[in-house]
Amino acid sequence: MPTLPNSLADSSNPETHYRVCHLCEALCGLEIKVDKGKVISIKGDKEDPFSQGHVCPKAVAIQDIHEDPDRIEKPIRRVGSEWQEIEWEEAFEIVTTELIRIREKNGPNSTAIYLGNPSIHNWGMTTHAPHFFSHLKTRNRYSATSVDQLPHHLIGYWMYGHQLLVPIPDIDRTQYMLVIGGNPMASNGSIMSVPNFRGRLKALKARGGKLVVIDPRFTETAEVADEHCFIKPGSDAYFLFALLNTLIDEKLTKIEAYQGFLVDWDVAVSAISNFTPELAESKTGISAEKIKTIARDLAAADGAVCYGRLGVSVQKYGALCHWAIQLINIATGNLDSEGGSMFNLPAVDLVAGPNNKPGHYNVWQSRVRGLPEFGGELPVAVLAEEILTEGEGQIKALVTGAGNPVLSTPNGVQLEKGLKQLEFMVSIDFYINETTKYADIILPPTSPLEHDHYDLALNVFAVHNVAKYSPAVFSKSDGTMHDWEIFTRLGEKMAEKLGTTPRPSFTPTQILEMGLQMGPYGKMSGHKEELCFDKLVNEPHGLDLGLMESCLPSRLRNEDKKIQCAPAPLIADLQRMLDQQSTTGLLLIGRRHVRSNNSWMHNYKRLVKGKSRCQLMMHPEDVERLGLQNCSSVRVSSRVGEVVAELEVTDAIMPGVVSLPHGWGHHRKGVKAKIASEHAGVSANDLTDEMDVDMLSGNAVLNGVEVRVSAAEI
Repeated sequence: MPTLPNSLADSSNPETHYRVCHLCEALCGLEIKVDKGKVISIKGDKEDPFSQGHVCPKAVAIQDIHEDPDRIEKPIRRVGSEWQEIEWEEAFEIVTTELIRIREKNGPNSTAIYLGNPSIHNWGMTTHAPHFFSHLKTRNRYSATSVDQLPHHLIGYWMYGHQLLVPIPDIDRTQYMLVIGGNPMASNGSIMSVPNFRGRLKALKARGGKLVVIDPRFTETAEVADEHCFIKPGSDAYFLFALLNTLIDEKLTKIEAYQGFLVDWDVAVSAISNFTPELAESKTGISAEKIKTIARDLAAADGAVCYGRLGVSVQKYGALCHWAIQLINIATGNLDSEGGSMFNLPAVDLVAGPNNKPGHYNVWQSRVRGLPEFGGELPVAVLAEEILTEGEGQIKALVTGAGNPVLSTPNGVQLEKGLKQLEFMVSIDFYINETTKYADIILPPTSPLEHDHYDLALNVFAVHNVAKYSPAVFSKSDGTMHDWEIFTRLGEKMAEKLGTTPRPSFTPTQILEMGLQMGPYGKMSGHKEELCFDKLVNEPHGLDLGLMESCLPSRLRNEDKKIQCAPAPLIADLQRMLDQQSTTGLLLIGRRHVRSNNSWMHNYKRLVKGKSRCQLMMHPEDVERLGLQNCSSVRVSSRVGEVVAELEVTDAIMPGVVSLPHGWGHHRKGVKAKIASEHAGVSANDLTDEMDVDMLSGNAVLNGVEVRVSAAEI
């Protein structure tokens, strides 16, 4: 007789469940105890081979999401300012009828799609969103990628032949780690899934290693580093190219390991030859001698890595920065080398598998501004203008999934104007947030504890090869649907109305089974593990598949199996950086907190308790110059808008720079999130400028935004 689902079990003895935390990129293993259908504890799984018991404060939010009274469980329809619950089939009928009507009247590109960051953490959306979206046939696709990590993927595509070939630090074996624009102590790694960064850092130092941080703020990671250097926001590429030039000029390069599969190395070296340490000093604020010392230390270490993250992605030269980082790791001989920058080999291989999508660039452009697509998506910085600008191809309908672009993308106020004038909007989400409040229909998926999970995407960036399947903790409630079921049914309804054939409907676990068996450890590959779904299910703590191993050039996906060192668009973009005009105002940057990730994590009491975290950080010199007072209210304004925030005076930020965290601004009317509204804060993206992008990748500029700060009138 099968075991009763926990939500139905009537036992006074707690049951224990193991799963992966899906709230950030760290892939921490959890031990969840349940009694009589209620979660009674969540803590780290000490037997998880990857996280080994580590867990951050966000883990409790999984229980809070499940029990949140603000979470929607049935479809709702907006009628004026009110919401009415409706049946699923009625909701599907309205959605498909309206989307087809708008498409037939205005063309396929009149419908847009936006997927938020949590969509990649929910495997049902990953596996089944195409069941629905394939019928829309729109080029207006957007996601949080272009306010987060797009330059990573663009460089992976250009240099290594695949958008997911993004090398990550081999932190468990490195001797020298240079972190620029990243804060893994708060993020638990990002495009580097690394649970227990603090513990791994202790191990690094115990073996004589060193951590150096380059950041405009003295971050949580800088606090535990051996060295920290302040750097002017947006100047990182000057620093990185100067490092590279030092390695070349002082003959410290070790590129012999890549002999035979490096293309145009000399072209790249020649193109950046004018970016000297002295020029970098004038642009960054870091002395030329310090730059040279860091370059020498990188070259001398037995296993070193340069790692850049959000701070070098969401700026005007994000693509150039990530190109420079790859060149530095190649120059020091640390690409694809133990302790350096390596490629993961996940159990479900999204790079070499049969359905891999290497990416494509600039096949089409946005209608209004002409910005390039990448991998089938346009930069989200153009979404509002594509709604607001009249003409053929104007967006009339929007589908959002697990996203809140009003708070997450540049110039949220302008996007709100656009959302108000849409003819139709549907959101797959279980909250009425700052974006979904404009929807006509909201289709809520089950809670995270009501569905199973396997991390298809983030295992690609794990610092260790691991695999872990997470069964559902609770049975789904009557009348609810999983996200994959929602997408499947929408696809079926669209196919019925359009007279086309729906996609074959496999469950996520069936897709996982196929992916595992065809993967590098699966039965079909002949690997000794013979990894399959049943074997994974029988390993509740997860499987350790080993350290990252050298894999070049075989892992490359370029046709010639060679690393492209000097892609022409990057060479051409150098002039844009050299032509940059100096800024005169204060420069705004974001910041991360370990208790937060995205806007939806602010509705949980245990994560927002304590001191408010939405102050504007400013250096004492700037405070004195502007005649401001600590803890006073200040007005922060930019070209696109203004906010009033509480001032925090601190020398943990460099002069000329101010900082606001991401994802706040829950004061907007119509939002149904009680706790978040009580801790509203202000939205940094009411200040960021949708016209300010990395012209090469299209990624939004969220760091280095020029602002003015003054005392707020009382």
